[in-house]
Amino acid sequence: MTADTHTLAEPRLRSALTRMFEAAARDDEAAARVRSLRPDDRGALTAQELADANREIYMPISADGGRLLYNLVRATRPNTVVEFGTSYGISTLHLAAAVRDNGSGHVITTEMNAAKAAAARDTFTATGLDDVVTLLEGDALQTLAALRQPVDFLFLDGWKDLCLPVLRLLEPHIAPGTLVVADDVDLTALVPYLDHVRDTGNGYQSVTFPVEDGLEISCRL
Repeated sequence: MTADTHTLAEPRLRSALTRMFEAAARDDEAAARVRSLRPDDRGALTAQELADANREIYMPISADGGRLLYNLVRATRPNTVVEFGTSYGISTLHLAAAVRDNGSGHVITTEMNAAKAAAARDTFTATGLDDVVTLLEGDALQTLAALRQPVDFLFLDGWKDLCLPVLRLLEPHIAPGTLVVADDVDLTALVPYLDHVRDTGNGYQSVTFPVEDGLEISCRL
């Protein structure tokens, strides 16, 4: 594969990413509609109810963040990539493109909202990456509990208050040297997770990468 024929440059993938980033640019409008519909009780919603209420919102990784994920997966060549939080699949496409270009590996990703999961699957098929992606629909704390193989790369971008529980669930499968990446370090809900991975006593060496809302890149020690 030459430098100008990598999967990220493939027309179907470029078109899908352009379409989804353009749609995601309207997330603020969609979020305002959600707030107007449920102004008082959003804090009392379950994770499933929140996922369903926010089904119109893409909540994507940034374009630069996506390219960083692609580069990290190309460099580390993981056999199994696990992602918490597909949404419409923008970050998943970058992970899957890297796996495809590595010539080996598979992406296991999760999504709680059925409509988003269906849309993401359609996009994976349309871009020709469906054969390197398995989407687990439902509560990630349940769907990932059945995972038995080693996790060679972990990306956390679902509900921020669930990132630490998901990490703890998967830690028995994470070997030393494995990269764990979390998006949106500026969000308050991610603080317990950040406290965990920034404490070397918990078995991580961590650094914040300043792209958009920030990516926390942690290496399992």
